[in-house]
Amino acid sequence: MLFNYLRLYLQAFLSERRSYKLTENTNKTTNLPDFDWEMDNAGFGDYNQNEREQMAAAYEKTLSAITEKEIVKGTVVGFTEKEVVLNIGFKSDGLVARTEFRDLPDLKIGDEVEVLLETKEDALGQLILSRKKAVSERAWDNIMHAHENDQIVNGYVKSRTKGGLVVEVLGMDTFLPGSQIDTKPIKDYDVYVGQTMPFKVVKVNNVFKNVVISHKVLIEEDIEAQKSDILSRLEKGQVLEGTVKNMTSFGVFIDLGGVDGLLHITDISWGRVNHPEEVLQLDQKINVVVVDFDDEKKRISLGLKQLQAHPWDSLSTELVVGGKVTGKIVNIADYGAFLEIAPGVEGLIHVSEMSWSQHLRNPSDFMKIGDEMEAVILTLEKEERKMSLGIKQLKTDPWVDIANKYPVGSKHKGIVRNLTNYGLFVELEEGVDGLVHVSDLSWTKKIKHPNEFVKKDQELDVLVLEVDNENHRLSLGHKQLDENPWDAFETLFALGSVHEGTILKVEEKSATIALPYGVEGYAPIKQLYKEDKKTAKEDEVLQFRVTEFNKENKRIVLSHTAVWKNEVEVKQVDERKSKNDEKEKATKAAKKNNDSNEKSTFADVEGLMALKESFDNK
Repeated sequence: MLFNYLRLYLQAFLSERRSYKLTENTNKTTNLPDFDWEMDNAGFGDYNQNEREQMAAAYEKTLSAITEKEIVKGTVVGFTEKEVVLNIGFKSDGLVARTEFRDLPDLKIGDEVEVLLETKEDALGQLILSRKKAVSERAWDNIMHAHENDQIVNGYVKSRTKGGLVVEVLGMDTFLPGSQIDTKPIKDYDVYVGQTMPFKVVKVNNVFKNVVISHKVLIEEDIEAQKSDILSRLEKGQVLEGTVKNMTSFGVFIDLGGVDGLLHITDISWGRVNHPEEVLQLDQKINVVVVDFDDEKKRISLGLKQLQAHPWDSLSTELVVGGKVTGKIVNIADYGAFLEIAPGVEGLIHVSEMSWSQHLRNPSDFMKIGDEMEAVILTLEKEERKMSLGIKQLKTDPWVDIANKYPVGSKHKGIVRNLTNYGLFVELEEGVDGLVHVSDLSWTKKIKHPNEFVKKDQELDVLVLEVDNENHRLSLGHKQLDENPWDAFETLFALGSVHEGTILKVEEKSATIALPYGVEGYAPIKQLYKEDKKTAKEDEVLQFRVTEFNKENKRIVLSHTAVWKNEVEVKQVDERKSKNDEKEKATKAAKKNNDSNEKSTFADVEGLMALKESFDNK
């Protein structure tokens, strides 16, 4: 173009003029290009006005319409020591530092590169360009395009950083988290520095222009493809070779060559396994059988023990009910313990078969895991692979000769093992318990609950009252060890006798009174009135008169009021009370008679009138 020709011509001339000193010797200037020295200051020769306008229009057409902060293409037109000269089609050339072209060591004049136009003219009138920013902007656009279209991009791992790696992708630094490097945990990140690997853009931040990439998703996609292929060829019962990839408390994950299967802990061995590491090791190659698989969830269940015959199928014929076996305790539950007599062959010892005692205890009181012990076979079901065992059968049943060991009337010492609302159980020996009813604890005290009298695990003297060998029951008593004091109380607490007593407890209708010899009596509330017209209270010590004594029911009724009132008043009170009671009975009888469906006769009326007259006479 004309403008470019003029510009290059002028640059060449000025360069030559700086390099060589002009002399009058024309021979020395023969190498200079022809130049019109008659050109005016505007760079034009002797042109008329029309020619000048045409020339200016042609000059303007050579200039491109450019906008700042845009990426434009520039042509390399020269080099300096530190810069590259680029022509972007503007009225002046731009300079870009050579350091921004380190990735293009073979750059030469005429090559086209993309640069970012930062400023058309700075303070010095210079055109400011940047290839680094252009690469960054173009890289962001390319990364966004790759992210939106789920494309795979290659990246160069530059360095390690906190929590991951710095990877250059499409000319831009991105972050690769440690969890996104591989499907398995990575301990040493440094081994990846300097490698070029494929990635996918998984997250972008438009505000801060941060990019997160992942190599793991590519592996997972490949694994999913392999899973689909493997699952399409899987069959139940198929035997595969795999490698132990990971261990957990519930099982082992086996790598089947691109797809993982779960070997549950219960499918490792016919015997009981507490943890997979007892049998297997990491990276160990084993054969497993496909137990089940789910195409939709892409889950594969594997088995190892299924490759061997079930131990119950080869169980010895010598094992019969009533026979003895030895083994090791492998598990303890609330209801019993499991005894392993061979790998995969276990029997349950129920807690009720551990002791002849009728009061069940925790199985851990008798044994612990790992104990070697002997047991008796109680039931054996080979088809259902069940066996129940017992250890109490190794000892003689203590109830066999119970009547001779504990005859009625014999005295013994026992340990209180259990307390109930109606009594307590005393253990005379292991397996032999007897019941002491709450009413058989004391002759004198009325006990509502046995814990008022004795505590659990306390020693207690008892007397055998009854033996029921068939039902394995013993009736025991404690108060029977002493004579019945109520035989003597009948004389000591005769009707009308006065005794000193302490008010223990006052309730709504009566009060409990402590009398001598540990006896308790009862006084109605109205019989607690004192001579000062006040009602006696708890803990007061007063004189009480016996108004009722019942030996069979062990009941003594008392009155403090009767002590200070004279006999006449007491008698009057009793008569009035008796009269009121009779009237009340008559009223009830009349009401009952009226309510009956039968009609009253004239004789009935006469009878009622006679009864009324007798009441009036009294």
